[in-house]
Amino acid sequence: MTTFNDFGLHADINRALAAKDYSTPTPIQVQAIPPLMKGRDLCGIAQTGTGKTAGFSLPSIHHLLTYPHRPTPRGCRMLVLAPTRELAAQIAQSCRDYGRFTKLSVSTVFGGVPINKQIRDLSQGVDILVATPGRLLDLIDQRALRLDDVEIFVLDEADQMMDMGFIHSLRRVAKLLPSRRQNLFFSATMPKEIAGLADQFLNDPVTVSVAPQATTAEKVRQQITFVEQKEKQALLHHVLKTEDIDRALIFTRTKHGADRVVRHLKGAGIEAFAIHGNKSQAQRTTALQAFRSGQVKLLVATDIAARGIDVSGVSHVINFEIPNVPEQYVHRIGRTARAGAEGIAISFVAPDEKPYIRDIERVTRTRAEPVKLPEGFNEMVRNLPKPATPPRDTGGRGRDPQRQREEAVRKRDGGQPRGERGPRREGAAGEGQPQRKRRFRPRRGGVGAHKGAVTRVG
Repeated sequence: MTTFNDFGLHADINRALAAKDYSTPTPIQVQAIPPLMKGRDLCGIAQTGTGKTAGFSLPSIHHLLTYPHRPTPRGCRMLVLAPTRELAAQIAQSCRDYGRFTKLSVSTVFGGVPINKQIRDLSQGVDILVATPGRLLDLIDQRALRLDDVEIFVLDEADQMMDMGFIHSLRRVAKLLPSRRQNLFFSATMPKEIAGLADQFLNDPVTVSVAPQATTAEKVRQQITFVEQKEKQALLHHVLKTEDIDRALIFTRTKHGADRVVRHLKGAGIEAFAIHGNKSQAQRTTALQAFRSGQVKLLVATDIAARGIDVSGVSHVINFEIPNVPEQYVHRIGRTARAGAEGIAISFVAPDEKPYIRDIERVTRTRAEPVKLPEGFNEMVRNLPKPATPPRDTGGRGRDPQRQREEAVRKRDGGQPRGERGPRREGAAGEGQPQRKRRFRPRRGGVGAHKGAVTRVG
């Protein structure tokens, strides 16, 4: 297969691909599309940026067009589960792009935004639904969504689903799906627990794998500097002033660490946004839009929140803190050197992070280029500007542009965004299990406390 025309996709899909100037499929698309068009289940081992979204969405849209019928009310024909809001939104947009010349409907549901609009969107049924697990189950519990007519089920980023604590949610979803369906399962890694999860969903699958699970992008120049943890901020300021940066993703291990880096940057007059699980959906959307448009060149992110960020033109990835899982390092630096471009990955390594670097080098079988601290670094540390003070909560009126935009979104959507309670792990805020309803428990000796008591209302 050398072009998309060789796959025999529906004419409207080929028209959409031509409009986007897509002609040559990626390796995973070459492996995945033919068996999927035959109705086979598929287990794909592929990292982000390999073209897997088109790999599963193109043959799925082909199926929906080949066997057309209206979705049932409160139902969907194709269900895609993603671990984060950003990835869900990205997948949905890709489906809209590939189905732009069709009448297929595409909807997204995730936490952090009002649920009532999502309920209205689902009332007549949709062809393609992209969702995060928490809000999906919340809608099912409210009887606003049913899964008994799903023809195609896609589970994307399964390893991240496990890391975020969604295993119980996924098992519950599996019980709600019809037995006759096509299943697509994607994960960047395939340890035993992920393979066990795949067995619950897949039936005699075709397995495709693209590149070894822990290889780093060939065109990424990797650099490493050993520095004390408390001196990393001064080193970051130096790198940002001396490197020719188009766009840079800066990674921290924690949400509070991301906010702290942004405050220090703003204190030095350097504009940056943070994106992590504690940010509202409006704030995350604002940050991503500013980063994509080039309005802001620096985005500080945690690993989980960065899932689904597919922004072209990222020239640098800066590991302000080293991940304790080698595969996360691979995911991080894979955000640069996209589409044949070159990129630079710079890592700041504190003494207690040296074991992490050794693990990364052993798994990736590569060694980063050592870079010494700059001359006069001690003076840079002493003269580090004070961090900006956190913005006060002024209800959206005042100094923080992200907070102002968030308030505007709330007013437009008619109320306060409704989040979801879920696993309190990194990046999982706003996702997870649906909220439990509180049961009324009368106080001892109060109204309704004794047998046969009647509580009058009104």
